[in-house]
Amino acid sequence: MSNKKAIIVWGGWEGHTPEASANVVKDMLEAQNFDVVLDSSTEAFADPKLGEFDLIIPAVTMSRIEKEELQNLLACIRAGSGIAGFHGLMCDSFRNEPDYQFMTGGQWVAHPGDIIDYRVEITKSEDPIVAGIGDFDYRSEQYYMHFDPSIEVLATTRFDGTYFEEIDNVVMPVVWKRTYGKGRVFYSSLGHVADEFKVSQMRSIFERGALWATR
Repeated sequence: MSNKKAIIVWGGWEGHTPEASANVVKDMLEAQNFDVVLDSSTEAFADPKLGEFDLIIPAVTMSRIEKEELQNLLACIRAGSGIAGFHGLMCDSFRNEPDYQFMTGGQWVAHPGDIIDYRVEITKSEDPIVAGIGDFDYRSEQYYMHFDPSIEVLATTRFDGTYFEEIDNVVMPVVWKRTYGKGRVFYSSLGHVADEFKVSQMRSIFERGALWATR
């Protein structure tokens, strides 16, 4: 039986450590016997052979994507390629592309207080992606997002109003999954920089989610 095939496309704002994060994920997937391709240009999304990958990982942040690149990416997911990503490297990739945001299920809009301590609460403990992990404290950007009500939420966080009183007590999705055509979509808002993969709960959730999304 041949190995699963994954492609990781990285780029954009250096503050999100896209190259370093892409390499962490590459090592993670190779340990799961994936054949992994790394690419540093969104032109990879326009490749006619993109649909041969069982898993697509966007690690592109605050960038632009050409129309034909986006159309091919969305078509491949609808046809069955899985997609998994994290933080602004998936849900703040292409701010001017609502079709992309519709596929991912959400878009970053704020992180009040920047790097802060907050709590992640597991909401579907029976789901294999988060089973046995439990609620945990986390230090990073607490993402405030516009999200699709059709997503299946696996973990949330609660804002306390310290930095923006109007959102006091708002509960926000942190981890979710959905389908898009025949493709599976997984997202975690954790992972501002590559070092956050050293947090065992964050790493386990992403790894399990990526494996779930794989065709």
